[in-house]
Amino acid sequence: MKLLASLCSRIQFFYTGLFILSFSLFAERPNVLFIAADDLRTDLNCYGQTHVITPNFDRLAAEGILFDRAYCQQAVCHPSRASLMTGKLPDTVGVTSLYTDLRVAAPDVVTIPQHFRQHGYVAESFGKIFHNGHGHHGDPGSWTVPPHRFGDGQQYMLEESREARRVNRERLATAEGAGERLGGPKNGPVIESSKGTYSEYSDGAMMLNAREGLKRLAGGRDPFFLAVGFSKPHLPFNAPEKYWNLYERDKLKLPDNPYPPKDVPSYALHTNGELRSYQGVPWKGDIPDELTLELRHGYYACVSYIDSLLGDLLEDLDALRLRDNTIIVFWSDHGFKLGEHSLWHKHTNFELDCRVPFMISAPGYRKGKRTGSLVELLDIYPTLCDLAGLPIPTNLEGTSLLPILENPKNTVRSFARSQYPRGSNIMGYTIKTDRYRYVEWTDTRTNEVVAKELYDHFVDGPENVNQANNLSYQIEMGLLSEKVSTFNGAP
Repeated sequence: MKLLASLCSRIQFFYTGLFILSFSLFAERPNVLFIAADDLRTDLNCYGQTHVITPNFDRLAAEGILFDRAYCQQAVCHPSRASLMTGKLPDTVGVTSLYTDLRVAAPDVVTIPQHFRQHGYVAESFGKIFHNGHGHHGDPGSWTVPPHRFGDGQQYMLEESREARRVNRERLATAEGAGERLGGPKNGPVIESSKGTYSEYSDGAMMLNAREGLKRLAGGRDPFFLAVGFSKPHLPFNAPEKYWNLYERDKLKLPDNPYPPKDVPSYALHTNGELRSYQGVPWKGDIPDELTLELRHGYYACVSYIDSLLGDLLEDLDALRLRDNTIIVFWSDHGFKLGEHSLWHKHTNFELDCRVPFMISAPGYRKGKRTGSLVELLDIYPTLCDLAGLPIPTNLEGTSLLPILENPKNTVRSFARSQYPRGSNIMGYTIKTDRYRYVEWTDTRTNEVVAKELYDHFVDGPENVNQANNLSYQIEMGLLSEKVSTFNGAP
């Protein structure tokens, strides 16, 4: 009996020790603060755009590493986010349209927050992380509790703006019911400035909830994965008046290249339908210069607004003494055009749409560095796993950026991949290398390449001349085409 008792005691001691060890390792796991913006291009002061006032983004960049050449995988909300959150290219996960349900296309895919939950994390989201709208609801299965959307926040604060939206939607709904097709706006005004509404617009209301969520999660026993997604600077360009007042309209500039690139194929362009769906924008024809400046003003006001909200969140993180054990990652789902190439918003394969702001501030890597290494938003998933000490799923198509965090001069890929569809059968696949952006527009039914684009960024950073028909670039185009042919292969 003594021998049995001794054996039981040793077994109990072993499992107690194992539990204490595992709990100790578990307790040391870092939290994750996962922050997103919608339609934010690299117009931040820390990216050298000194005309934009963004002190909190600048602070975050100064406390981590800024990726100067980061690229989304498709320049529209839902496919970009589905790709990033699953670590798979749009074609692989099966989401290349705003309307494709992620869980229909890939019912068993494991998202970033799901993976963290499987390893002991509490995962919550506030605002827009997965796409909201077009029948999507933030992928509830990814989170510990259902996604927190935007609380009681409003898109429009002025009564006349809300009434305009109501009238426009009612007019179009009536016409549609009668089988008619009408032109004109379906949304409210394209801009709005309102006094004293810092916490009443949707992003401000969302941030109030997110800050409370952070405090609640900070008091828990488990490490947390907290996702916070801004809806701005997405259209309409609505922000509190104080952020409009940061900018003087007469000091803002029109785009340097308000025209399509020379020799560009029609597949590369669009008709600015998203912008034209808002009241105050011509249904057809050019966007007047005066309106262009007003829209740019509104865009920058929205950027400064979410910058201020970001500052509130970072202050809370410091007040709760969580900064030293929290990984912070910031990304935008895609870039944006503000009149360049005669185009607005996203929906293309141009550099302005595919390139995004991206920063990581993590324990041990807060050194205020920046890197010019090519990276993809796909790389976020494996990088977070590495930083948190979690296993990296073997089926991811991104690459951990830990080597770049350790040395900003390191590289992990020779090109970045993006794609954008035109209609149901044409897909534009684009490769960004150190020097070039190359696009092949492919008929997906026949695999025939129907158009090509080549931009030499060493001599044409704004992408004003398509060199695809220039004989002096044919060797380079052949090499780039080989990379496109392995689009779903290793970078």
